[in-house]
Amino acid sequence: MGIMLAFLPFLVFAMTDRFIGTTEGLVAGTAVSAFLVTRDVLAPGKSIKILEGGTLLLFAALTGYIMFTGQAISVIGARLIVDLGLLAIILFSLVIGRPFTLEYAKENVSPEISQTAKFRKTNIVITSAWALAFLVMVCAELVLLYAPDIPHHFGIIAIVVALVGAVKFTKWYPTQVAGKLRSV
Repeated sequence: MGIMLAFLPFLVFAMTDRFIGTTEGLVAGTAVSAFLVTRDVLAPGKSIKILEGGTLLLFAALTGYIMFTGQAISVIGARLIVDLGLLAIILFSLVIGRPFTLEYAKENVSPEISQTAKFRKTNIVITSAWALAFLVMVCAELVLLYAPDIPHHFGIIAIVVALVGAVKFTKWYPTQVAGKLRSV
């Protein structure tokens, strides 16, 4: 549940952006991000996770930019920037050797399991799946932005399929790895 909660600022942004406006969506995303980071800072034994900290920085920077410059960003432009930012956070977590899913997965297993190479590899694979999902989303948003003659629903379908695929893979893959370990 923790990893899905970490994506709440993006869901709040998307819904608010869709029904109220882009600036309001960015403010809402910033507020939810700040809440999640504050919750972790105040909880005993918890620390700020890469995804949640990066999300707060991303939304706060975009919100500040729009508010201080008065620049308007199109709905799809804002979504593109947000998803590029999230892709960058995910790739950064892989580059520094701390796949963002690892921080959430450690909360659900014993310390012995969380220290194994297989556990780390499983989280690298899952984080890579999320990177792929966001790459697909960014590509779909680029098509929506720069090829307006392509029906809008094709981009939306690609985005939904990418997200649903990443969520399902995140739930499915660890059980496959665990099943293989039990059969050895």
